[in-house]
Amino acid sequence: MDFDVDGRRAYAYTGGRPFDAARPVVAMVHGAQHDHSVWILQSRWLAHHGFSVLAFDLPGHGRSVGPVLTDVESMAGWVLRAFAALGVARAAIVGHSMGSLIALEAAGQAPDAVSGVALVGTAFPMKVSDVLLEAARNDEPAAFDMINQWSHAKLVHRPGTPGPGFSVFVQNLRLMERQPPGTLLVDFTACNAYARGAERAAALRCPALFVLGERDMMTPPKAAAGLVAAIPSARVVRVPGSGHAIHAEAPDALRDALAAWLREAVLDASRTPA
Repeated sequence: MDFDVDGRRAYAYTGGRPFDAARPVVAMVHGAQHDHSVWILQSRWLAHHGFSVLAFDLPGHGRSVGPVLTDVESMAGWVLRAFAALGVARAAIVGHSMGSLIALEAAGQAPDAVSGVALVGTAFPMKVSDVLLEAARNDEPAAFDMINQWSHAKLVHRPGTPGPGFSVFVQNLRLMERQPPGTLLVDFTACNAYARGAERAAALRCPALFVLGERDMMTPPKAAAGLVAAIPSARVVRVPGSGHAIHAEAPDALRDALAAWLREAVLDASRTPA
């Protein structure tokens, strides 16, 4: 679905169903160098099981016109303006990696507009290694190879083929290659610089879910411990065997975690009188 934010064309995948802002809305925000397609399995399921889905392409990613936004605060503001453009009064936000920081920041900027945040493959601070930053600056193909190595659990049998003709490694590489040159460095720099995570977590007023891959080398579960401690009411789901690319390596586990949390923590909470 195409729409406009700030006078520029933006895109959100709606899971194969027409978007209806009157239904419970789930917004899905991708990570660095990705786009809406990382959520394809979870977004379609949710869209056909009672939710309206907006799997966004952030500016300068996928089908959304740039420029790429340079900090997490601006990205969160863009998501909230996208809600306004689409007539969304309140939504749960699911974010992966960089997208998890965006979800947390959006809830801090506009708490009344966010009914819950699901932080998938998250960490705070979300520091990027100097080696990876340097590769993103000077040798993107090398950076893509590092990301592919570090995003997928070593337990996944190479080349990561859950079925004939399918490879999570090749799929992720092609997805990264589709984004405009220079996008990765901007995204990583934004993750590296974001400093408000602890503040936003401590002030969070809505339900929260953490979905963490037990074998995640990009954002190890221990790197989310500070955020988890700051949100005592948060639900934490650890996915055995999965690395950072949880949506690809453990799609059913992620779907089940999101579906249960959305129904119990978000929908039931919204029906409970204050």
